[in-house]
Amino acid sequence: MATARPNIIFIVADDLGFADLGCYGGRDAEFGPVSPVLDRLAANGLKFTQGYSNSPVCSPTRFALMTARYQYRLRGAAEEPINSKSRGSTTLGLPPEHPTLPSLLRASGYRTALMGKWHLGYPPAFGPLRSGYEEFFGPMAGGVDYFTHCDSRGQHDLWFGEEARTEEGYLTDLISQRSVDYIERMADGAKAGTPFFLSMHYTAPHWPWETRDDEALAQEVKDNLFHLHGGNIHTYRRMIHHMDEGIGQVVEALRAQGLLDNTLIVFTSDNGGERFSDNWPLVGGKMDLTEGGIRVPWIAHWPAAIAPGGVSTQQCMTMDWSATMLDAGRAPADPACPLDGISLLPVLRDADHSFRRPLHWRMNHRGQRALRDGDWKYLRVDGNDYLFNIPADERERANLGRREPVRLQALREAWEAWNAGMPPIPEDATVSLGYSVKDMPQR
Repeated sequence: MATARPNIIFIVADDLGFADLGCYGGRDAEFGPVSPVLDRLAANGLKFTQGYSNSPVCSPTRFALMTARYQYRLRGAAEEPINSKSRGSTTLGLPPEHPTLPSLLRASGYRTALMGKWHLGYPPAFGPLRSGYEEFFGPMAGGVDYFTHCDSRGQHDLWFGEEARTEEGYLTDLISQRSVDYIERMADGAKAGTPFFLSMHYTAPHWPWETRDDEALAQEVKDNLFHLHGGNIHTYRRMIHHMDEGIGQVVEALRAQGLLDNTLIVFTSDNGGERFSDNWPLVGGKMDLTEGGIRVPWIAHWPAAIAPGGVSTQQCMTMDWSATMLDAGRAPADPACPLDGISLLPVLRDADHSFRRPLHWRMNHRGQRALRDGDWKYLRVDGNDYLFNIPADERERANLGRREPVRLQALREAWEAWNAGMPPIPEDATVSLGYSVKDMPQR
């Protein structure tokens, strides 16, 4: 393990499916490999096959990412997700007084920046600069047009700190360019012993379905960013490829500055894939607690500490990575807000290391609940309870609840006991669905 604290780059894609990347079995596109840079990072680092997001929808996962705690502890995370109507709210966001991954790292001597999506409440009550980041560039909302940078209500939503400003360009590229610039500005300090923490939270490949060459679509989708009439797998894969190119630029900037060896790069998605994603062999997607909604790619690259070519079957979720980064940065948690996340540093040291890690979820949408514990998963959807052996049945098609009622009951009781320790879902919590079966058939 490296003696110096690493620089840390936390890259989060938006609505990326489990098999959208080549290194997770994804098919090549017409133009060739979709994700060659990420595939190389996985080959030269560590790939997790049983990694999960804290939620199957964006903003709840981001609460967990920021706090290293179950998102259910905070009111704003009960929104599925926070929508643009929450502008001006003083309750629907990440409370500035709550310790966060960037604030704890910053208190331990790290420089901190977020380039990309925030989606945890709007100024003046909330914002990245109020929750530990020294710098911020990106949108505050859940989804914005890639060229006009307007949200789903048509309001401009691109920020420099707490100032909304106009910047021309394709948003994925702007996030990549700002990240490269940040690395170059922080390089001398990092070499002198002041590490940096950079969050790169892309909106790609979230709707609207626009590649770098689709600026003309911006006017077409301005009144409905869900882009229900458009998109296809070809555009979708190109959007992922644009993000992958930007990550390549970041890797090259680290290499050019001599920082790549002792930089921990972690890549994942905030939830499972949406319309055009490939989740094979999983079923479901965004908004679902079936595997396709919550099992996501997890790649870790840190040459000073991680042996190349590793594959881990350790079960983990978003908040564990936040705990891992705090551990790597030697940043202690606030005793008033103990972490629910568990550090994965032992797994980074040894890909074969594993430990029992029960994972819990709940959703207001469709009354969903889930518990993954070892090989087994307890799931409830629309009042129906299911029991699946995940290694034997990743598609969750063979319900073993009637065959193993004792095991089902034990897992149900374990979920209930965990849930009793969480605040209840508020009655005024909202579920925001962008489309229904009237727009496209169910999965």
